[in-house]
Amino acid sequence: MSAHTLVARLGKADSEAVGPTLARAQVTEIDFIDVSGRLDFGLGNALDQLDVVGLVPSERAIDLALLAATVLAADTRVSREGTAQDGWTRELEVCIPVAEPALWQSMAPLLRTTLDFLTGDKWSLRFRARPDSHDRLAPVTENLRTAHPDHVCLFSGGLDSFIGAIDLLASGATPLLVSHYWDGIASQHQRMCAERLKARFPDARFHHLRARVGFSTDTVNDEALVEDTLRGRSFMFFALAVLSADATGGGVPIHVPENGWISLNVPLDPVRLGSLSTRTTHPFYMARMNELLQALGVRSPLINPYRFKTKGQMALECADHDFLAAYAEETMSCSSPGKVRFAGETPKHCGYCVPCLIRRASLLAGGIDDETPYYLGDLHARVLDSDKSEGRDIRSFQLAISRLRGKPERARFDIHRPGPLDAAPADLQAYAATYVAGLEEVCALLEGVRAEPL
Repeated sequence: MSAHTLVARLGKADSEAVGPTLARAQVTEIDFIDVSGRLDFGLGNALDQLDVVGLVPSERAIDLALLAATVLAADTRVSREGTAQDGWTRELEVCIPVAEPALWQSMAPLLRTTLDFLTGDKWSLRFRARPDSHDRLAPVTENLRTAHPDHVCLFSGGLDSFIGAIDLLASGATPLLVSHYWDGIASQHQRMCAERLKARFPDARFHHLRARVGFSTDTVNDEALVEDTLRGRSFMFFALAVLSADATGGGVPIHVPENGWISLNVPLDPVRLGSLSTRTTHPFYMARMNELLQALGVRSPLINPYRFKTKGQMALECADHDFLAAYAEETMSCSSPGKVRFAGETPKHCGYCVPCLIRRASLLAGGIDDETPYYLGDLHARVLDSDKSEGRDIRSFQLAISRLRGKPERARFDIHRPGPLDAAPADLQAYAATYVAGLEEVCALLEGVRAEPL
């Protein structure tokens, strides 16, 4: 088992010797400048999309995106199975060239706390000066500004982000939608949903930034094993949103549309406290990210307006319920839609993973006929094997519901299991109520469903 150090480089002139500080670390260097001299791995394309509409971000915002991309490379291309001594916690170090190294190094403790919590790893962060050849990474635009967004909204192609965009547009807002993708499935649903929104709100004149930021499987020393937990992906997603918001001139709020139940993501059983309990919009992580933005002088806060709502409540209260009902099936919620290929199916919702079950429960609670083509369509058709993926999450939900109903007061303790909630003690009661309501939504879906070992 070994640690990994990833060194971001800015072109051939960036030749400063950089060694690892972690014992027995493997060093991987990633040159972020392509053959044409622009930022690579999707970052340059994101800047180009902003430039087209006359928006140019600051060097600090670009440095955050460069840091996030390097973190993404480490998170997705260093295998937990092949690296971590305990099968989960990796030792990861990144070294980033930035415009203001002293400023960034002063924020290393905050960044370490943020990333350790987000991915469950042990991070080390180092910053050094950019080479003179790339002291400026922001484009010098000659384009007239044609985009004047009053909000930035994360747009993943999922049901929550679709509702978030609908609510903003229905209120008369002009959002800049920001999407991050790597695979074609996510890209397809983001594009479809954005096209539906443009047709429904033709006068809104909103823009959609779509950034394909990612790294090939052989990025880290040609390792065959890669990582599919992807806990650090939201850091990249947030950084792209900050890049966009900063380019507007600052002060534009960044909407993170995620239901409060999944933001808390209370583990259904002890196993899920690790690998299966993500923290991508957990209140503690969101608070740390906002601290980071304040330290950087970014005046665009991250806001989750649905932090006290379940997914079903979001669907039921959507500002354009009929439109949502008509096109909800075109959103993507499944944790791994490609896994049905083993059965000869094209990628689709599996219907039985945790995100699929929450989706199905939310549409039921929201009064929407669920036309989504699930691989496992009828949960009641037969007894599902709880020792296999088709019934494992269903059984976990049923046990969690049974435990909560047997001891309702445990809700106010369970909500603390994924991470600290002490930053806003006045919100604890609302978080507990959201947790209980979310479980009850899934309980209604699973009424009469049988999952047991076969």
